[in-house]
Amino acid sequence: HARCQLAAFDTNLTIPPRGWVMALTRELPDEIALRRAAIVPLGYDPRSHVRWKRYRYTLLLSPVRDPFAEGRTWRLADELALEAMQREAADLLGTRDFRAFRGAADEREDTIRTLTAVRLSRRGPCLDVVVEGDRFMYHMVRIIVGALAAVGRVRPARGALARPLGRGVRRALGVTA
Repeated sequence: HARCQLAAFDTNLTIPPRGWVMALTRELPDEIALRRAAIVPLGYDPRSHVRWKRYRYTLLLSPVRDPFAEGRTWRLADELALEAMQREAADLLGTRDFRAFRGAADEREDTIRTLTAVRLSRRGPCLDVVVEGDRFMYHMVRIIVGALAAVGRVRPARGALARPLGRGVRRALGVTA
């Protein structure tokens, strides 16, 4: 479900990067492809070196399923109000306290995050929701996408995402995508 995902592990073996790509590729399931490798210092943690992340969720807006999109999209039978969703998405930009947008299992004290982009774009029967930011909490992007879909379906009064954001209350945000 991820492109360009970084991973690291410590080893005492001295295998060149291309050797790691070839050897690990043979052992990985078909759903995972190792594209390249590099030697990094022992203890390197990719999560602490990432400056930004981008998540893309695709919604299939169709009452009929698409076998090519199965398992890779969230299918909604409703047509969504894209303009209302874009207006609400703009309220999420910047540095804010996103505690209302985290999963119940996320117990972090620091809930301040910076979102630099929330873009929605139609692609045939699909709607892509792209969220970029410095870091995310557990289920944060899935909650954002679910909340935006609720806005697109229900068309609530302006501020449907800003109000829970300001109060830190998850209840009003709809389902998790």
